[in-house]
Amino acid sequence: MFKRIELVSEDVKSVTNAQKAQILMNALPYIKKYSGKIIVVKYGGNAMINEDLRKSVMGDIVLLNLIGVKVVLVHGGGPHIKETLNRLGMESKFLNGLRVTDAETMKVVQMVLAGQVNKDLVNLIGTIGGKAIGLCGLDDQMIKVQKQSDELGYVGRITDVDVSIIKDNLDKGYIPVISTIGTDTNGQAYNINADTAAAKIAGALNAECMLSMTNIDGVLKDKDDPDSLLTEITLEQARQLENDGIIAGGMIPKVQCCTDAIKAGVKRVFIINGTVPHAILIEMLTEEGLGTMFVGHYSIGK
Repeated sequence: MFKRIELVSEDVKSVTNAQKAQILMNALPYIKKYSGKIIVVKYGGNAMINEDLRKSVMGDIVLLNLIGVKVVLVHGGGPHIKETLNRLGMESKFLNGLRVTDAETMKVVQMVLAGQVNKDLVNLIGTIGGKAIGLCGLDDQMIKVQKQSDELGYVGRITDVDVSIIKDNLDKGYIPVISTIGTDTNGQAYNINADTAAAKIAGALNAECMLSMTNIDGVLKDKDDPDSLLTEITLEQARQLENDGIIAGGMIPKVQCCTDAIKAGVKRVFIINGTVPHAILIEMLTEEGLGTMFVGHYSIGK
């Protein structure tokens, strides 16, 4: 009796190990595809606030780096900025989804993004076993901007991205972690939308792909039906979906950044749900994936 139980137990263990091995083997073609290539991850939302999700995302990034993928992490930090402003008794104001940024608010934005959030992420990557370096758009005047409007204050529209410092650090094996602050020609710092910055950086790097982490599964054909996820969208289809009102509201600027990145030369862009643990690995290293992929005029696969 005891022998039989032991044999059954060993059989179950053997099957489990074989399944684990098969998962790794199934990932091999994708590892070969992305090894040595540059990918840009735009990181924000709930995946940035929740401690377990933050560790999951950074773990995915470290693993990709260790298998030879050149990962660039571009992050926002809206919730952290809001929390700090609240503690200081400063009001958060928004116009068309963008934070109105006066001179005092800009000081807080720079302190939180380039200081607290950026260095916390660099430190976390290091504790997991990765090798990261913190940068922001002010370093080497990486991100040049112009004022977007007087109403928004110190919110910048990107005019130029110099990725030399990013490439230098990638070549040295670092994971560049970039906070989205830019500078004008007079040296004034500006707040920048993280999705826009990630798309511009990915385009300038001629990245193999960009992943935009959000709090939703991707683009749904029917917003009330989670099973209506569109797994692949071309530029032409994206325009039609917007004209049909399927891409609407807050999805419009997110999709615009994805299509801008494709137009700038990024081969594929993914919108994925950052609240799913290990979403990056699932999307990049499995056949099924889990989000919406944007491509040019025809399917090129993952």
